[in-house]
Amino acid sequence: MAEVPVAWGAAGRRPRPAESDAVPSAGAARGGVRLLLRLEGLVVLAASLAGYSQLGAGWGSFALMFLLPDLSWLGYLAGPRQGAAAYNAAHSYLGPVALLALGGLGGQPVALALGLVWCAHIGFDRMLGYGLKYASGFGHTHLGRLGPADPW
Repeated sequence: MAEVPVAWGAAGRRPRPAESDAVPSAGAARGGVRLLLRLEGLVVLAASLAGYSQLGAGWGSFALMFLLPDLSWLGYLAGPRQGAAAYNAAHSYLGPVALLALGGLGGQPVALALGLVWCAHIGFDRMLGYGLKYASGFGHTHLGRLGPADPW
């Protein structure tokens, strides 16, 4: 049986795959960039813990609030697109940094405490490799694929 020729693009390069064929993990951080992003999560966690301890708020409150962003996974009950949107909204730095600004500039210690706990949670997740989600599934993140195939 004859071998089927491969179609080549201009200058002998393979054509890029169609966007629908793209694997979400193909755009994920790898190697040193991935390590740097995970170390960044560790630093955010440590800085948030240090700031919270200086604030003098109760650690019992910290423990109760720390896992609240993870309730966003309930969005996956409505489907992967809605789940990813809910998860990303709760695991982006946009909300907690806005709270930190409100707390610091507006003299609102409760907003400051909430922002620090929220940042600590996101930093902890990023340190562990839980990145922002693609709509294709919970395991496809900007930090790479979660699960058994993940080398971490």
